[in-house]
This record gives sequence, structure tokens and C-alpha cells, in this order.
Amino acid sequence: MDVRRRPPRPPRATADATLESERHRRLKPTGAVDGPPSPPTPKASDALPLPLYLTNGIFFTLFFSVAYYLLHRWRDKIRTHTPLHVVTLSEIAAIVSLIASFIYLLGFFGIDFVQSFISRASHDAWDVDDDAPDHFIIDEDRRRGPCPASIECPVPPITAIASPSKMVDPAPVNLPEEDEEIVKLVVSGTIPSYSLESKLGDCKRAVSIRREALQRLTGKSLLELPCEGFDYQAILGQCCEMPVGYVQIPVGIAGPLLLDGFEYSVPMATTEGCLVASTNRGCKAIYVSGGATSMVLRDGMTRAPVVRFATAKRAAELKFFLENPENFETLSVIFNRSSRFARLQGIQCAMAGRNLYIRFSCSTGDAMGMNMVSKGVQNVLDFLQNDFPDMDVIGISGNFCSDKKAAAVNWIEGRGKSVVCEAVIKEDVVRKVLKTNTAALVELNMLKNLAGSAVAGALGGFNAHAGNIVSAIFIATGQDPAQNVESCHCITMMEAVNDGKDLHISVTMPSVEVIENFMLH
Repeated sequence: MDVRRRPPRPPRATADATLESERHRRLKPTGAVDGPPSPPTPKASDALPLPLYLTNGIFFTLFFSVAYYLLHRWRDKIRTHTPLHVVTLSEIAAIVSLIASFIYLLGFFGIDFVQSFISRASHDAWDVDDDAPDHFIIDEDRRRGPCPASIECPVPPITAIASPSKMVDPAPVNLPEEDEEIVKLVVSGTIPSYSLESKLGDCKRAVSIRREALQRLTGKSLLELPCEGFDYQAILGQCCEMPVGYVQIPVGIAGPLLLDGFEYSVPMATTEGCLVASTNRGCKAIYVSGGATSMVLRDGMTRAPVVRFATAKRAAELKFFLENPENFETLSVIFNRSSRFARLQGIQCAMAGRNLYIRFSCSTGDAMGMNMVSKGVQNVLDFLQNDFPDMDVIGISGNFCSDKKAAAVNWIEGRGKSVVCEAVIKEDVVRKVLKTNTAALVELNMLKNLAGSAVAGALGGFNAHAGNIVSAIFIATGQDPAQNVESCHCITMMEAVNDGKDLHISVTMPSVEVIENFMLH
């Protein structure tokens, strides 16, 4: 019987060496004798007789030298009308050298690709006889243990498999007996996963049990998802139900941004390279040019319920009632009862047959105000039921708001904070900091941000990449990232001023949905 087994990996540190020895002890069949340590995994570059950098230098030199020689010889043949297929011995040698060096260089760029196959092959599942239960392999890519801090013994479970295509049955791990019983109950569906926090009274323990249950259910490892170092109690009942870990996102700082006479540091959470750097360069250009100025044109959050009547006539009667200025004061009093910050600003209606969409707009103070405006809308709907008892409220939101969706109503009417910001970038700053000139920027903005976006049929996308910056700031400051959809609606304008030397740039954003005071002074 031919049975192949995966050799143990060399230890990386003291703790890892202990773990590897324990794995090897468990993997070793009864009566087996330890053999010499396995050689390290070969690399593709080990096949070269010389160091890699020296070999590369030789073949690069050979390739360009013989290429130059052949081109020079063929030019002479064309001048002397000598047939190109008539070659000398030296030319044959040069052609062979050119082909050989080309093949090597082509193969050199594929070394990493080949190495990945070698590494993958060394970690593939080995052929195991179904009649030999004493032989096991660890399939670390398909099954790993739970979060090391959640159990006493960090040794991952050992899995016996007969075919890589089959689901890995999780082996028992050294969980406390009580936690092991809870994991089994969660896996069987007896205890709902969402109720672990309330039943256990320990959020961290609930996360560890949920992680292990999920790994057993799916056969997938969560080892790469961090779970330690997070206060799960802080999010209980607030956000993110049934947590199994958290994701780390690096946060960078751009600035200082000189805006309206104040300096701000702008936090940005992103995994995109150069985003913070390019934003920081823009902040520098604005700063050395004297800063930017901004104005809030409008500040009002919206919510638009949809109601239905038996006839379109009745829906129109409610529309006229709501848009009548004489009724606005009464509706404002009813609406404003929901909060000491909420103040009704206006009501806009739209009809679709016998369905009426009512878009309420109100100021919300420093809050973004989605819940605040929803409570006010509910108060008004309850009041309207007295005069319109045949009104059927279909939904508190009918998407005429419009929330988390690209919509023309937000682009035209605004939602949240409608702002405009401008700056004049001096000619020398454009040249030294932005590495270009004013005329080139004005032309690029017209052809790309304006004309190009129009050709694409863009809705609110007349800018270069406002969405990148808005999303990074939203994530870093605890805003709702999903509202990047309408918050990045932006039109960028560039004009040459001061006899065409300086650059006037402005951004107009009609629907920025944020909690105020999120940048750092």
C-alpha cells in the first residue's frame, strides 16, 4: 500500500515549535520511528548555477548585445544588397544566443508563477487509502481551529479526509465542557446564534462560541479574522448583531486643510494606495494658496412615505392639502413634537396613479437625523388619518426620500447638507505642487468631469473621484458608508482667473449626509 504523508514544517519560533511537535506526534502512526528532518521546500531559482542577480545580468547583457549586433549586420546587408538568409557562422551563433536569452528572460518573469505551483503542489492533499485509518493529514487551507484566545489549547483540530472534494467534518477541540455543549446546540439549531449574548451574559465568550460553531457548520477557517482586542459589549444592542470578529482598516491623516480660516486634519480610512497622499497634496495646494471657503446652502434631512387611496382623486386632494401654505403651520406643530431639534422645513408631493409620495424635509441639528425625521413623519400620518380615514399607509419610506440610492431628486433638491466650496490656486502652486498648468487642468476638467460624465449619462458624478475621499472619511469618522451613494454627488468646476494665470476651483455637493463636527481641529 503506497501512502504518502505531508512532512512537518520547520519551527518558526519556540511556541510554533511546540505546536509543530504536538502536530507531528498526533500525525505519527503507531509504532512509527522519527526520521531525519525533511529538506526545505525547493524554489525555482535554486535550479540556477549562479546567483539570480548575476544570471539575470548576464542574460540581459547577452540579449541586448546580440540584438544590436544582428541589427547592425542586417543593416549592412540591406545596404550591400546581400540576401538576409545568407548568414555567417557568427550570425548563427548570435541568433541562437538571442533566442536562448529571450527564452530565459521570458521564463524569469514566470518564476514567481512557477513557484506558486511548486508551493501549492507541496501542500496538496496526499493520496490516502480508505482502509488505513491510522494515516491522517492536516488540511489547513480548509479547516482551522477557533480563535486561539477563545480556548485553552491553541492546537488546531486534526481532520481525516478521504477526498479533497468532500466537506471537512470538524474534529473536537479542547473547549471547556460547558462551551462544547453550547457549540453542539448551536450547530444543531437548538440554540439560535443570535441569542448567545443574552443567554451567556458574556459577549466575548459568545463570540468565541459563535466562531467555533460557524467553522464547524461551514468547514471554513476564521483564523485570519481577528477577534481579540475588541469591546463587544460596546456594540451589544447598538450595531452589528451576531459578531464573529472585526476588520482592521488603516487610518491616515491628510492636511492641514485650511478652510474658512481654520485648520483641520482630515482622517481617512482606506486600503487604496495613494488616496491619502493625493488628498494631502490637494490640501497643501489649498493651504499655500491662502485656503478655501465654504457655504452651507441648505440643511435638511428628508423622509417620504407612500400612501394609497381608493382613487387618484382622493390622493390629489391630500396632495393639495399638504401643499397648501395655510396648513403648513399646523403640520409643523405636529411634526416638531417628535424632537426638540427637529423642525419641519417643507413638504413636496409626487403622485403615481392613486399612490401619493410625500417628501418631508426638516432640520435635525447636529444629528444626521434619519430616525428623527421618521418619527416626525409618523406623527403627521397619524394626524392625517383623522381627516383622511381612507388613507392606507403602505410604507414609512417610499424611496422618494431618496436614501442610499443615486436619485435625481437628491441631485436637484438636495438632501442632508447642500454645500459649495471654492479656492483659488496660484499659478506657481499649480506648477510646483500639482505638477501641471492652469490651462491643462481647465481643459481636462471640461473634457473629463463635465463632457465625459455627460456622455456616460452620469447622475451627480461630474467629478474625478469624490466617492473615494467621501467613503474614506465616512469610515474613519463613524458615518454611514452606504450613504456615500448620494453624499458623493458632486460637480467640480475649474476656471482660469487673473489673466489666465491662477486656477479657480469649486465643488458643489447637494446631498452630503453626515453627523456634524467629524473633522479634527
